[in-house]
Amino acid sequence: MRHHDLLNDLARLTSEGRNPDTLDIDLKSTLDIVTTINAQDQRVPEAVARVLPEIAAAVDLIVAALRRGGRLVYLGAGTSGRLGVLDASECPPTFSVPAGMVVGLIAGGEAAMFRAQEGAEDDAARGEQDLRDIDLSDKDVVVGIAASGRTPYVLGGLRYARALGAGTVALACNPGSAIGREAAIAIEPEVGPEVITGSTRLKSGTAQKLVLNMLSTASMIRLGKVYQNLMVDVNASNEKLEARAIRIVMQATGADESTAARALDDADREVKLAILMLLSGLGKAEARARLQRGQGVLRRALED
Repeated sequence: MRHHDLLNDLARLTSEGRNPDTLDIDLKSTLDIVTTINAQDQRVPEAVARVLPEIAAAVDLIVAALRRGGRLVYLGAGTSGRLGVLDASECPPTFSVPAGMVVGLIAGGEAAMFRAQEGAEDDAARGEQDLRDIDLSDKDVVVGIAASGRTPYVLGGLRYARALGAGTVALACNPGSAIGREAAIAIEPEVGPEVITGSTRLKSGTAQKLVLNMLSTASMIRLGKVYQNLMVDVNASNEKLEARAIRIVMQATGADESTAARALDDADREVKLAILMLLSGLGKAEARARLQRGQGVLRRALED
């Protein structure tokens, strides 16, 4: 795209506009600077609240895909890509999902997580190729993330995903975005101009993080990874998480520490199974069978 066309394109984006409330931010004291940033940040949850129906629709799409053996794939560039990779990487330790069930792809590859890969976001063909490289199928859902809503890398990926028959979701911070037009569901919280013009790692990035939190967390709740408000599929992979697992069993059942720890041992370190065994009095084999019949949802297993 020629510079003239790109300038006109950027001029239409609210996320690229100049914020009238921060024109003199460079003259403010340190306290006034952070106060101004905080005041702007308070507008982000309000913007996200206005797109909750779209977020809920995306969650339902994701849950349906995961239940049929598909994957949730985040696709983005720069800050947007890093946020997607972050959310994907936190799902296995938090919810014990298999590696590869939630995937984060960033323009420029792994190196782009730590150092900007200039020009990577402008390659639409690379967005498609990165999805080909993970063998994307029509069982999967691709969430394309771009604050501007026009990143070629994301556009290329979403077009390929849609043509393949995969589920498609766009997450942008400008209404009527280009990626929104390519996706079945468009999530477009409009946070307005940034504190520093064009620095979309600020309000836009915060909005994206809030939405991604909802997409993954609500999906995992629907899949039975949460009982009450406890992470009953947590992977106790270190000492802190081991202690948390014991505490979760105690909170869910009212058992004391030694009883909870013993139940975890008896349940092969599976928190959800330990809780079911304690609450139902069942042995491990029958408790596991009940969980399987209940599709891994603890409340269903308890009602079986």
